[in-house]
Amino acid sequence: MRRWLAWLVAATTSLVLIALLVPMALLIRAVAENGAMSRATAAAESVAVAVGTPDLALAVEQVARPVTVFLPDGGTVGAAAPRSDAVRLAATGRSVTARAAGGREVLVSAQSPGGTAVIRVFVPDAELMRGVPETWAALLVLGLALVVLGIVLADRLALAVTRPVDGLARVSHRLAGGDLTARAEPGGPPEVRSVALALNHLADRIDELLAAERESVADLSHRLRTPLTGLRLDAESLRDPEEAARLQARADALERAVSTVITEARHRSAGRGSCDAAGVVRERVRFWSVLAEDQGREVSVSLPDGPLPVPVGAEELAACVDALLGNVFAHTPEGVSMAVRLEPRPAGALLSVSDTGPGFEAALLERGISGGDSTGLGLDIARRTAESSGGSLSVSTPPAGRGAHVEVLLGGP
Repeated sequence: MRRWLAWLVAATTSLVLIALLVPMALLIRAVAENGAMSRATAAAESVAVAVGTPDLALAVEQVARPVTVFLPDGGTVGAAAPRSDAVRLAATGRSVTARAAGGREVLVSAQSPGGTAVIRVFVPDAELMRGVPETWAALLVLGLALVVLGIVLADRLALAVTRPVDGLARVSHRLAGGDLTARAEPGGPPEVRSVALALNHLADRIDELLAAERESVADLSHRLRTPLTGLRLDAESLRDPEEAARLQARADALERAVSTVITEARHRSAGRGSCDAAGVVRERVRFWSVLAEDQGREVSVSLPDGPLPVPVGAEELAACVDALLGNVFAHTPEGVSMAVRLEPRPAGALLSVSDTGPGFEAALLERGISGGDSTGLGLDIARRTAESSGGSLSVSTPPAGRGAHVEVLLGGP
């Protein structure tokens, strides 16, 4: 916008200056020519007074320019000059001006005792244009200075408009990225200030809606836990052990589904945060190590020595790690070893969990593949966590050809 406005002002100013300075330049040239011709005419008239007197030669010498007097008898006084058609026309009693080689000639007729004499005063082109080039140069410099001044003023004006607009764009990108504390600083023209106030009002409204959503999630958690507890108690009171176990499994599955929905809703309400991935992974591995020790599982852990910040909230990352480790405990026999590795990446970290169990193909054949984007192995939480941070999730088989290997890239590449 700044460049376009500068070009617009430059074009407009140039057109205005051309319309003004070109006629002025022509007028200056005409004034200079008229002045030179007027001085030449005055010199010719001063010599015409002495025609027919003995002082004619003296009068011609006193004029500081080439003067020629054509006498009626064919003789001349003063500078040598050809008797042109204009001279013969002036000899009829008419005073004329005509173009000559290298300038102009002013011809004034004067009556003498022997007839009509013609006084010729030559005006060179240099005198006709005296001071004109300098004046034209001054006008050109003035025009360029005005164009540059207009461009500078236009750039300042455009900057006063574009700077607040750029600020609005940055704030909108921060809001889109999850930074709900971003606010615009009203400035610039009234219209831009109005947009900034509207954007701030929108951000406040988003905060209100998210707060309402958090309250709704808390209420939903409270409302659903009570009937689930009652359903679990009813299942335990059944006399048929198989039926009780089946209902208990259904209640557990329903509770996990409800917990997942509530957790995801809380994560959306809380917005995108950040945490120390090394600390979170270390704490969750320590939590699951107790169960791994009971099942005789060997756990290999490789974590960075120092903090490793990632663009994911601590609770969200903890849920992701729990999903990955819980997947190993749920779908591999007791005694199967596993490895947890966390490596830094330019914009985040790479979390990998691998085991030496039956692998994904056996697990999928056992459980089936769920619909939509689900993996069917409880990895949806990990996938959504990776994608929310700009990363990705990948599953593969280790080079040994047995087991499963899950990589979660946290943050963009």
